[in-house]
This record gives sequence, structure tokens and C-alpha cells, in this order.
Amino acid sequence: MNMKTINKLLGSLFLIFFLVGCDEDFSDSTDFASSILPPSNVSANFNVTQDNTGLVTITPTADNALSFVVDFGDGSSPSSSITVGGNVQHTYAEGSHTVKVTAKGYNNLSASADVSLTVSFKAPENLVVEIVNSETISKQVNVTATADYATMYEFHPGVAGVDPVTANNGESLTYQYAEAGTYNVKVISKGAAIAVTEFEQEFEVTAIVQPIESAPTPKSRPANKVVSIYSAAYDNLADTDFYPNWGQTTQYTEFDLNGDKMLQYTNINYQGVQFSAAQDVSEMEFLHLDVWTADLAALEVFPISVASGEKAVTKNLTMDEWTSIDIPISDFTDQGLSMNDIHQFKFVGSPWNAGGFGTIFIDNLYFYKNSEVKLPIKFDEAEKFAGFNGTSFEIGKDPDNASNNVGSFTNTANEWEGASLALDQGIDLSVNKKIQMRFWSPDDAEHKVLMKLEGGLVDNPVEIVKTVSKSGWNTITYDFSAASYSWPNSGAVNASDTYSTLVLFIDGGSWVAGTYHVDDIVQVLPTSGYANGGSVITGFETVGTLSGFDGGDQEIVANPDTTGNSSDHVLKLVKNSGQTWAGSKYTVTDKFKLDAESKVRVKIWSPRAGLSFMMKFEDNVGWPDTTATAEVYQTTTKDGEWEELVFDFSGLDTSVEWYNLVMFIDNGTVGDGSSNFTVYLDDITQISSTTSSVITGFETVGTLSGFDGGDQEIVANPDTTGNSSDHVLKLVKNSGQTWAGSKYTVTDKFKLDAESKVRVKIWSPRAGLSFMMKFEDNVGWPDTTATAEVYQTTTKDGEWEELVFDFSGLDTSVEWYNLVMFIDNGTVGDGSSNFTVYLDDITQI
Repeated sequence: MNMKTINKLLGSLFLIFFLVGCDEDFSDSTDFASSILPPSNVSANFNVTQDNTGLVTITPTADNALSFVVDFGDGSSPSSSITVGGNVQHTYAEGSHTVKVTAKGYNNLSASADVSLTVSFKAPENLVVEIVNSETISKQVNVTATADYATMYEFHPGVAGVDPVTANNGESLTYQYAEAGTYNVKVISKGAAIAVTEFEQEFEVTAIVQPIESAPTPKSRPANKVVSIYSAAYDNLADTDFYPNWGQTTQYTEFDLNGDKMLQYTNINYQGVQFSAAQDVSEMEFLHLDVWTADLAALEVFPISVASGEKAVTKNLTMDEWTSIDIPISDFTDQGLSMNDIHQFKFVGSPWNAGGFGTIFIDNLYFYKNSEVKLPIKFDEAEKFAGFNGTSFEIGKDPDNASNNVGSFTNTANEWEGASLALDQGIDLSVNKKIQMRFWSPDDAEHKVLMKLEGGLVDNPVEIVKTVSKSGWNTITYDFSAASYSWPNSGAVNASDTYSTLVLFIDGGSWVAGTYHVDDIVQVLPTSGYANGGSVITGFETVGTLSGFDGGDQEIVANPDTTGNSSDHVLKLVKNSGQTWAGSKYTVTDKFKLDAESKVRVKIWSPRAGLSFMMKFEDNVGWPDTTATAEVYQTTTKDGEWEELVFDFSGLDTSVEWYNLVMFIDNGTVGDGSSNFTVYLDDITQISSTTSSVITGFETVGTLSGFDGGDQEIVANPDTTGNSSDHVLKLVKNSGQTWAGSKYTVTDKFKLDAESKVRVKIWSPRAGLSFMMKFEDNVGWPDTTATAEVYQTTTKDGEWEELVFDFSGLDTSVEWYNLVMFIDNGTVGDGSSNFTVYLDDITQI
């Protein structure tokens, strides 16, 4: 019976709960309160009457404010509460005053600011006016006017029917013109006097007619998931003609913006692009291009096929800024365009003008297929870290396996250098808080490897540092349930968040140069304690993942029907509209071993009797070279009830490395995403005529912990002779108590009534080592209930062997939640290799 694969699968899936609550009084919700911002940008606008009375209208302003109070700054009583948008009038004596504005926001948060006010019965003098075109916003002017004895000023833009814009004396204002051109503008500076001072001139308002910043930088993508026509981010098709002579009025040049080149087409009626050879882009999902224009409302985009001609999709453009366009390939194929022989593009400007009109700039023109950066990170999806403070990064090759991609980090001996990776799908630590990665060190010197998670829903970056002092590959496990806040945050750590940025520091703070490699960054899911007929309790391996394709969707959810299946969590599969073969697959990192157990049993809840459910196994080679088993079908017999189906894969080729279990609802029929195309699965189990092994029960998982000097860690197997597992459990007995040990705690109690013996693979540093196990309930000491302590003695020195611990006769009425393990109970350890053992495949039998 294959226990290692089972372990890979047990507990590999986890549930993310999104709990949304509503309070009658939202100010009492701590989640809401934590996101409230205090008022900011507090100020006031002044409008003074020119009648020598000193009457000033004060309009307070702020962001995130609900109301205001104004202290007039002349010794009089402050104002009453002023609503947002309201104002207050106050009569001032001649002189300079400091007006204090207090803004009040949600949750009684407040902020204040002092605003200077000058009230003078003299006409403003020494008026200085500055009017300039904005360097970043087309047809916008920035105005500042300052004068002695002035309170405010008006800017008259010279546009018929438009009211002036006002600002306090010495402050700036902006005005956005609809059209470029020359305007007769006027500035009127005002104080409390009847007399005013004016400034008038002709001013040319200019338009920005070309980009002043680069288009957004495309994300890194694997070479097989992009076909690039024009972009500095990817390898472009060779010998593309961006200005073929099709008789167009359009003019072409390659525009250079500080070294960033882009296509520029002016006086455009239409414009072609000719490839050197037709391209098959049928496997791509989107066409992307970035477009900048100052005068075109829209752009028609035509891919042109050798066989089926051209089809257009029209996209609106935002003038004076980059418009990033992503067009689904289906928008073209739905019109009958074949995408396996695209050899040209055509672009047509809107509004259309046969003689040509307007200018467009195009950058980042490419086809692509989605490639999300998310855990697990194996550096096969162009997951490129961005180095900082001296660290450089590249996707390199494993020093021990040239066919394996790794992340290569080179430090230049700066103090705090590192690298960060932005994730498309954040790391969710709300349920599973352990992350594991492999780290390659060039030597046996001590290296500190810090992992930091940033970009959570709340501002609580967390970090853990681990030490490596062994050359070659090392496995590091980061348990964020014991994380520290990243400086300058402090307080109680709560890592139950989703983080969008992963940061690594290698030897941060120590000025050490070197090149290091990283691979296989994964969330580690220890397997469930749920026992089912010969099931592995834990094998301490990396885990599998779920994914959907062509309309298939999947999610771990709370069991919607516990009648007939008491599990808390199950797998939900949905067939949406898409392809007739839409489905989902479960992928493992250590292949399925199907030689001894070639049948699969599954609990299924179907919305209808007669639903066809199909399964097959596939290898890990991408389509179209995938190898698959026969497709095995079963038909549900129950409507809205749990039942068990068995899928017989007897006769499959055991020489093939099977990594994927693929599942289909009504294969050959297009789904609609409704309840009619939704099923729930649980306890997918490998079986034979005599044994069974749970593939997964979709339950929550267990944890490891040490006590009184016991330590434990999942590590790379140090000796694969006699045990081919990649990862095993390392137990160390340090100096502490004579009873120092470790325990494995499950969330769904061990079920020991049918299987009361435990078999374990153990690697001991010496023959004669005493190893003890016992089960305990979940009640804290001193009221803990425990089974008898069962001892076995190792017989081998530095080799793997199997020991069996017999718990027959234990009290099955007790709820056993802990498996406790001891090395040489009664002797104080010293943390050396003499008190270090490795375990694997702990199995109920």
C-alpha cells in the first residue's frame, strides 16, 4: 500500500472563510474603525468684501471631514459647528490674523491647521503674478498671485461665460482649458478695501501632444505564454515591418522618450503592421497594447488572418494618458477569425478621416496567456524578484540539476540588501501559517535568511529569520503563527491576513557578499489526523494544488449536507459556461503511486441522479503531449444526497509518472455555473481489494510542537537509502527535562477503535535508542488523560527501520487529539546528533 502519496494528498486543501458581519452601529465595529482615516489637508478659503468693513467669508476645507469649527484668531469666540461645504462670516479689524480650522471626522478623529489671513483697508500693492502651463497635464495652467495688503485673488481665464476661480493670497490654483490657444487672462487681487489691483495679459495655453511618461511596464511572463510584437519587456518577433506601404496617409516614426522607444503614427487614417511569418496565437488568451493619444476618441484593432481575413474590436481611449487595452482572443474568434495564422495588424483611428487625423503612440503590443505569480513558486512561471540595496536577481539553474529552474540572488555586501516579489494572488495565512522553501548555500558558514510578508489588508508586515549553516540545499520552514512584526510596528502579532508581497533578505545587516539559490516556496500543509482504514497520519511531505480549466471552478467549502457525511469541509466543483470539457484537477508534487491501489473511491453529493462524473490520471507534461489513463465514468444514482462511487483504473501503465487527478462533470456538455452543474466531493481514497488510503478528506490540519527541550522540524531526508521520501520529521532532544519531547496535534480526533497500532519509519543515530509514544486527550496538564506509554528500541545504527507500537485496549471513549513522542525518556538530551532521530510514514494499522 502506498503511504507516501497519500500523505501528499491528506489535508492538502484548506478552507478560507470570509466572515462578513453587520453591526447596527458601525462605529462599534473594530474592523471598520481600524480603516477610518482622520481628516487631512485642513485649510480654509477666504472671500473678503471690498467695502472697508472687514467682513470675511470663511469656507473651511479638508479631506475625510464631517464638520468644522473655526477659531477666528482675534480673541472672539470660536464659531459653532459648520457642515462640509458651509461657511461662516466674521468681521475683522485691520491687521494680520491666524485663523485656526479644526476638522472633525468619523470616530471623533480630528485635525487642525493654521491659515494666515490679512485684512487691510489699503488697495493691494506690489502684485506679482505667475502663470505657467502644467508640465504634466495638457491644457492646464497653474496660477499664483501675491500682493501686499491682499486677502485673496480672482483668476479670470478669458473664456466667455466662465466665472473666475479664487484662491487665498499667495496660494496656487489651477484651471483646466478645453482647448489650447491664446487667451486674454486677468488676475484681480483683493483686500478689504474698495480699491483692487489688477493684472492682465495674453497667455498661450499649450497642449501636451506626446507622452511624458512611459507606458506601464508589463509583468514578467514565461516565454511560452507570450508572443510579443513590440515591447522592451519580451523577446519580439524578428523582422516585423511597422510601416508597410498600404497606401495610407499615416506617417510613422519610432518615438524615443528618454531611451524608452514606442511606435508613433501621426495623421492616421489606418495603419498596418506586417509580420515576417504568420503566427499561431490560438493558445493565447488576450491581445494587449498600450495606447497614448491627445486627440483620438477610440481605436479599431484588426488582427488579420491568412485564411479568414480581418475582424475588428473597437476600444475607447482616454486622451492625454496611457490606455492599457486587453482584448480577449474570444472577441475575435467569436466573429469567425482564426488565430492560428495571424500575419498582420491594422489600426484605424476614430473619429475616422479619410485624409488622416490625429496621432497615436503604441507600446507593449503582444499576445499573452495568463500566468499568475502565486504560491507555490518554482521559478517556472517567470517569477522575478526585484532586488534592492544591491541585490540582483535572475532565474537561474539548480547547481545540482541543470534541468531545474531556481531563483538566484547575488548580494554585493551592502548592509540590508534583499529582493521582493509582487504576487498576483496573495499568501493567505488565515488558516495555514507555514511556508517552506529550499535554500542553497555555497558554504558551511552561518547565513541568516529572513522572510518578510508585506501588503496585508491591514498594515501589519510580519517577518521570521532562520539560520542555515550547511552547504548545498537546505529546507527552511517559516511558521508565521510565531512571527514578529516588521519594524516599526509592535504589539500582539496577528498574521491572519493575506499578503501581496514576499520579501527575502539573505544575511541582512551583515555586509556579506555571495550568490544563493532558492526554490520551491510553498505553503506547508501537515496532513489531517482523520484516520480511515490504513491511512497515513502524516508523511511530512509537500502538498498538491487544485486548479480549474476551460470553465471549471473549485473551492473548499463548509459541508452543505452533513446527513450521510459528517465532514466539516468538502470540495465544491462547478462547471461554468466554457468548453464542453471544462473541469478541475488535483496536482501533487510527488507522483501518485497506483501500482498497488488502482481504484479510487469518492464520496459525491450530486444535484441530480444520472449526472455523469468522469476521472482520469495524467502525467505532468503539458498539452498536447500529455499522457493520460483511460477516462473512467460513473453515474450518480441519488438526488441531493451523499453516495460513494468507485473508479477502477486497473491495468494503467505504472511506468508513467502520474501527477494529476482530473475530474469532469457531464463531459461533452457545456455547463452554466448553476446548482445543476455543481457537485461536492469528499474522502477521495485509493483502494485495492485489501487496503485503502485516503487521498484527501478536505479537512483542517494538525500541528507539531515541542516541550521541555524537545524540538521538531520538517527537513529534507538525510538518507534516502531504505526510504525514498523527500521530506521527513526531525526530532531533537535538547538539554532540558528528562521527559523532553514533541507532539503532533490534530483538529479532528484520532479514531483508534479499528486501528490501534502505529507503525513508523525511524532513522536512529544508534542501535539501542529507546523511542516511546503515547496518545493524549486535549485537556491541559495536570488533568490530561493519556494512554499507556509504549516503548520500542531501535536495532539499527544510522539506517532506516520500521517499529510498531501496539495500543490495543486503549479507551475508545476518550477523544485522543495528541500523539506524543519521546527520545530516551528519563535521560537528559544534549541537542547533539546522538539525540536526533528522523521519522517518516507514521501509519495506523
